[in-house]
Amino acid sequence: MDVNTQSERLPEGLCAFLAPTRAWFEETFGVPTPPQLQGWPPIQRGEHTLILAPTGSGKTLAAFLWGIDQLFRFAIIFGIVVINLGIALNTLNAIRTHNFWESLFDGAGLLVGIIYWSGIGLVVNIRGARSHDIVSQAISVLINLSHRGGAGSEDNSGDGAGILLQIPDRMLRTICPSIGIHLPEPGRYGVGMVFLPRDDDFRKAVEHQIEAMVRDEGQIVLGWRTPPINESTLGRAARDSRPAIRQLFIGQGRCTPSPDGLAFERSLYLIRKRCERLVEGKSEESPDYFYFASLSSRTIVYKGMLTARQVPAFYLDLTSLDMESALALVHARYSTNTFPSWERAHPYRTLAHNGEINTIRGNVNWMRARQPQIETRLFGPDISRVFPVIRPGGSDSAMFDNCLEFLSLGGRSIAHAALMMVPEPWDKHESMADDLKAFYAYHSTLMEPWDGPAAMIFTDGIRVGALLDRNGLRPARYLVTRDDLLVLSSEAGVLDIPPEQVVRRDRLRPGRMLLIDTAAGQLIADATFKAQLARERPYRQWLNDQLVLLPSQGAAPADTGSLDDQALDRQLKRFGYTNEDVQVVINAMARDAIEPIGSMGTDTPLAVLSDRPQLLYNFFKQLFAQVTNPPIDALREHIVTSSALYLGAEGNLVDPHPDNCRRLRLDTPLIDANTLDLIRGIRQPGLCPVELSILCPLPENQGSLTSDDLEAQLSRLFAEAEQAVLRGAGILILSDRSAGPDWAAMPALLACAGLHHHLIRRGLRTRVSLVLDSGEPREVHHFALLVGYGVSAIHPYLALETVRAQVRRQFLPGLDEASAVNNYLKAGTKGLVKVLSKMGISTMQSYQGAQIFEAVGIGPDLIDRYFCDTPSRIGGIGLDAIARTVNTFRQAADDPNQTDPGLDSGGQYRWRSQGEEHLFNPLSVHMLQQAVRSGDYKQYQAYAHLMNDTSRRHMTLRGLFDLIPARESVPLDDVEPVEAIVRRFKTGAMSYGSLSQEAHETLAIAMNRLGGKSNTGEGGEDPQRFEPLTSGDSRCSAIKQVASGRFGVTSNYLVHAQELQIKMAQGAKPGEGGQLPGRKVYPWIAKTRHATPGVGLISPPPHHDIYSIEDLAELIHDLKNANDEARISVKLVSEAGVGTIAAGVAKGRADVILISGYDGGTGASPLSSIRHAGLPWELGLAETHQTLLLNDLRSRITVETDGKLLTGRDVAVAALLGAEEFGFATGPLIALGCIMMRVCNLDTCPVGVATQNPDLRCRFTGKPEHVENFMRFIAMDLREIMAELGFRTINEMVGRVDRLDSQAAARAHPDLKLDLSRLVHEPDIGRQIGRYGQFRQDHGLSQSMDQQILLPICQSALRRGLPVQATLPIHNVNRVTGTSLGSAITRRYGPDGLPEDTIQLTFVGSAGQSFAAFIPRGLTMVIEGEANDYIGKGLSGGKVVVRPDHRAIFRSEENVIVGNVAFYGATAGEAYIAGAAGERFCVRNSGLDAVVEAVGDHGCEYMTGGRVVVLGHTGRNFAAGMSGGIAYVLDADNAFARRCNQETVSCEKLTDPVEARQVYDMVARHCRWTQSTYAASILAHWEDWLPYFMRVMPRDYQRVLEAAKAMRQEGLDPEQALMAAFTINARDLARVSGN
Repeated sequence: MDVNTQSERLPEGLCAFLAPTRAWFEETFGVPTPPQLQGWPPIQRGEHTLILAPTGSGKTLAAFLWGIDQLFRFAIIFGIVVINLGIALNTLNAIRTHNFWESLFDGAGLLVGIIYWSGIGLVVNIRGARSHDIVSQAISVLINLSHRGGAGSEDNSGDGAGILLQIPDRMLRTICPSIGIHLPEPGRYGVGMVFLPRDDDFRKAVEHQIEAMVRDEGQIVLGWRTPPINESTLGRAARDSRPAIRQLFIGQGRCTPSPDGLAFERSLYLIRKRCERLVEGKSEESPDYFYFASLSSRTIVYKGMLTARQVPAFYLDLTSLDMESALALVHARYSTNTFPSWERAHPYRTLAHNGEINTIRGNVNWMRARQPQIETRLFGPDISRVFPVIRPGGSDSAMFDNCLEFLSLGGRSIAHAALMMVPEPWDKHESMADDLKAFYAYHSTLMEPWDGPAAMIFTDGIRVGALLDRNGLRPARYLVTRDDLLVLSSEAGVLDIPPEQVVRRDRLRPGRMLLIDTAAGQLIADATFKAQLARERPYRQWLNDQLVLLPSQGAAPADTGSLDDQALDRQLKRFGYTNEDVQVVINAMARDAIEPIGSMGTDTPLAVLSDRPQLLYNFFKQLFAQVTNPPIDALREHIVTSSALYLGAEGNLVDPHPDNCRRLRLDTPLIDANTLDLIRGIRQPGLCPVELSILCPLPENQGSLTSDDLEAQLSRLFAEAEQAVLRGAGILILSDRSAGPDWAAMPALLACAGLHHHLIRRGLRTRVSLVLDSGEPREVHHFALLVGYGVSAIHPYLALETVRAQVRRQFLPGLDEASAVNNYLKAGTKGLVKVLSKMGISTMQSYQGAQIFEAVGIGPDLIDRYFCDTPSRIGGIGLDAIARTVNTFRQAADDPNQTDPGLDSGGQYRWRSQGEEHLFNPLSVHMLQQAVRSGDYKQYQAYAHLMNDTSRRHMTLRGLFDLIPARESVPLDDVEPVEAIVRRFKTGAMSYGSLSQEAHETLAIAMNRLGGKSNTGEGGEDPQRFEPLTSGDSRCSAIKQVASGRFGVTSNYLVHAQELQIKMAQGAKPGEGGQLPGRKVYPWIAKTRHATPGVGLISPPPHHDIYSIEDLAELIHDLKNANDEARISVKLVSEAGVGTIAAGVAKGRADVILISGYDGGTGASPLSSIRHAGLPWELGLAETHQTLLLNDLRSRITVETDGKLLTGRDVAVAALLGAEEFGFATGPLIALGCIMMRVCNLDTCPVGVATQNPDLRCRFTGKPEHVENFMRFIAMDLREIMAELGFRTINEMVGRVDRLDSQAAARAHPDLKLDLSRLVHEPDIGRQIGRYGQFRQDHGLSQSMDQQILLPICQSALRRGLPVQATLPIHNVNRVTGTSLGSAITRRYGPDGLPEDTIQLTFVGSAGQSFAAFIPRGLTMVIEGEANDYIGKGLSGGKVVVRPDHRAIFRSEENVIVGNVAFYGATAGEAYIAGAAGERFCVRNSGLDAVVEAVGDHGCEYMTGGRVVVLGHTGRNFAAGMSGGIAYVLDADNAFARRCNQETVSCEKLTDPVEARQVYDMVARHCRWTQSTYAASILAHWEDWLPYFMRVMPRDYQRVLEAAKAMRQEGLDPEQALMAAFTINARDLARVSGN
């Protein structure tokens, strides 16, 4: 190591330190202080030195830094030499006792990867003893979470970090007298931490205003203090935006005592709320803006736009030994959904939060709507002074904090309030006590859950707690010590505590709470606290008396007044139904009870551009979860979902009263006629229904509806509704049943959304529920929009009448009317739940009113009045266009000259000659195929002219732009050559499984010839393709995709990639997973995916190791360690806010970001997703490029886009909007022969492109040359455009939006009022900001333990296969340990690795995340201590052992020693865990043999192979989606069966003696490797325990194995037997289906 690197630029003294020591010092402190500069030289010379200097001058580091540096040298020299001699343990333990390793791993940065996350931490003395130790320990926790906090283009301007403490009374009493402040006794004064203007005049003016508010509330201003700060370590952005930070001291004055002792706290709260009104509508940049970080008599917050390490260095108060507290909350922020600022740092006033609130828009709207009904005297005579409860403009965490604070001061304990906001999943809980269910049910009638993945720590200054979301999607590990210290954090191992002091190691479980009462000195168990709450009031009695439940009835029979066929068709026309709506959508829902499936994406116009009349629903696109939070699997994890909603007036939120639950519960918002009639008949107070018409009378004189007519009728509706509510109506039924020649139905969505917002504005919304009785809605997207904009129940009467008519017409054979109607409603409900789960929302109640949509093509006037706060970026239509559509539908129904009695064909889902226009139709398909097969560029030009003209007329946003030529074009010969351009081209992520082998390999060969890149898709790749063909061609895909299913993702797969793509979402079905039915899992597909032929495979909606942006950063880091030569790409789908997400991804060190358009292809997707989820890539790409520029992140990222790029012009627009690489999927498939039959999901592709059927594959005629010609033609086309625009290289044109004429749209479509100016906005940035990817990301690999230690000590094994053993300390900051070493083994020895146990590494301590990820055979990694999340992910043959520290005093089987999602996607190997694991143990395991002593919820989820033995308790939903492998569970309490999801598996006693012996052998190996006394006791009494073992095996899997066994017995070889078994199982109707 060269210690003198750059020494000439360093001050004397500092240059003599090792580079890592210097790096740590400069990052943490910046420049040395004078005592350090004077003290270091004599200390380094070995002279005796006395340093006298003031506190805070750095004298401690002056004295000790050289000693730390010397220990560092000692470790580097001896750490390698001694380890190679095999006697490292004693030496390293000796170093460790001096806390050297803590300094090494936390401080010097040698082993710290440069990735940033979000993390929370809590340190509390359970007995409430205050000390400085709590503060210093919390700071240590914060620093050990520093890798979870974010930073942007400057590593020293953090996304935010801070600490919340009890008011440090001792310190303040020492300091305040010297500045003239005399404090009363504790509790009788409050302290405000206030961020004020930096300008002295503004600051003083603001302080005077605040003081006036204090006095007006009858309290006493004691004075102001400026806490000492040191901003020398801050980056420019943090320093420039830093506010003046002052502490305001307020003495208790006039206060009416309250029984709960919170009167003074409420007074301080009122002061702050009144002060906040002074800055309403002002931004943080306003010169007179200010913000209270905290104002309380109990707690104080120190936070800012800091990194975790900067917090104690910036706020010097924290270093004072008099700074004492019994509790501390810390947080390191990684911003994704909002930009960093001083205000947005955590902790907030009551909590710190790691997660996202997905329902925030709805939660805020509902809280605003509830305010008029809130009555309480706790805040004085005028409750309105605290409104708005939720301050506009804050982050989701800030808004949650606002609500929690209000509820906790409004009469409930803070823990009670937290459970109201984040209830556990109670509705379907199989073992929850009834009184607790009643508690949750009662509170669900008061407010909806604040839903989303979240770990929260909160406090009121006395009680402190932690809460996890209902799905358990955030990590929260904790320990308790003998001396009553509790430490909770996002990671285990954040505080070094001797193992013999720890009495409990555990995790926070889904929906559970951890609560400590420091006043009582108690750690209150979750069950104990909730039982106490449940018994506080007679909730069950209240519900029995007040809650209305409708009787369960079958579907309504046909109405006596059912329409005849002709009348029905007329009515269908009035509401815009097409033949496709009936045949493709309604029939499928009624027949199959599921939403219909389609393929190949969409290539029809956006609604606003279509020449055909469009329903208003079609102008909205569903938003979805990606990166910052995960979507939810509503099918396999249905225990956390609920489709229930309530009707009727809400009660007083802060007054627990029985009348509050006088509401009507519906199990689904979709209702039939019987249910609607029952609702009409209710006469209870608060539930009285009133029916209102949403029809418009047609003018007699002109016969056509106008925008004025619509507006007048909407105003009439709003006025009538308002009066009905004031007269006591609790339910408004909006109906359009009488639509006919004289009455036109206004769009139901317009009426409902407009009324919803009108009632919010009038303060009446929570006094009434909306029920819609309409003929218009008929598909899932319609239902989702209606519920999303506030509707509680929908009776789609015309769709239901159509279902009945289809039964009568015998289009639904085998079904009666009632069954068909039930199926339709069931399909709608399932589809609705799936839509909300795509956004990571679990309950319909949370989704209602959440408005999780973006409008595309709706003007601002319409949005502002009827769809408030809905994003709509390109302007568009108003009421006049809506009126024209209504008239068009009415004319089709009632025009006497209409000669066509049938419905319009539609043509939305498949091309029809008289239907909607498609980019790809028979002509365009033919022209493209002729061009690429003939190699004729002129034929391509004719095709391109057709496509560009179609796009320009009315198909795409890109077609609306005109390209602005340069004043002087450049010669074509000067333009970047075709050979260089095609290297920027990629083919889409189409899996081997969706495509045939022939098509998949042809794409790879073509792209490899060009120097571009093909993509494996999510199905893995046959390892035989990694080797070149004899012809020199390569079938190896350059891009290896890593998707949620992790099919075929092994160490060998990863090392053969040039680019590793993390698929966060798919354009055609964002937020959804997938399922490959057993009939399509042919043997060759099963082999590649490490599965069983004929057994269905599930791709989960989320990556189970990506529940947050920090998790994505970790996976990026994991993959870079697995293949340091590959770029890491992240695939996102265009949606509102994707730019901010992309900025977070860039900070997570991705190399490439792909923005995918909604119109991309797919093998199979629900039709509602194909049409209505996601946005055009033009919107997402423009937003991403602009956001990255504003954050100075663009130059470190390559931006790619895809989604129906079909011509050179498309690519040119993409480049001008900010892309530099380009993806193609549909075009290459058509070049290979695809004729757009759109039957990919049926395995019946007639041209052999998208099928595995051997008979159909024979029809494949595509050649690599066809794809090569397509790509070359695109490049040639692009070069001609570049020459015309004056660009010589693509890099020159990236982001050059000045060459796009955004006004062309207004000229071409003046009536649409489109405004594309946002897409061509140029951020105001300096020239120094890079406009395209110019620099490589620093992944910090050189700082990893693998690079620094493991690879050097294992050289003899790597080079010569010799055995290596070593023992090493490990810390939570050591992530992905072993992965680079495993990669080196795979590169050298191939997929078989080394002989078993060739390398044995033992680690002592707490391993960081992704320990042993992807390690191959021959590498054995043992932890003596504990591990964090994602241990052993993608295990590829290696062995992982985790056992407690030998000094531990707890029982291993009762304590958690590995985190969540262990061994995700493992394909081979062994694992032995002597302790409990967290949630989702062995999720998607396909070959690992594992033994563990207990697991959390969702164990063995989606498992497809391998064996798992669980020697103890399991959580809920075990084996959900399991389709292969076997699990054995020791069921000591005989309760496992109800915790097991038996939808696809059988659960029975282990009786087979051969299997029993195999399980015994696995447990014996576990005992041998872990020395588990628990396992030893089981083995010692094996015969006693054996009857308690349950065998869990998927039924489908068992059938295939039995069939294969039978075929082998008939004489077939193993391969033939598998094929025969596959054929048999594919015909079995009981197999796992694709639904």
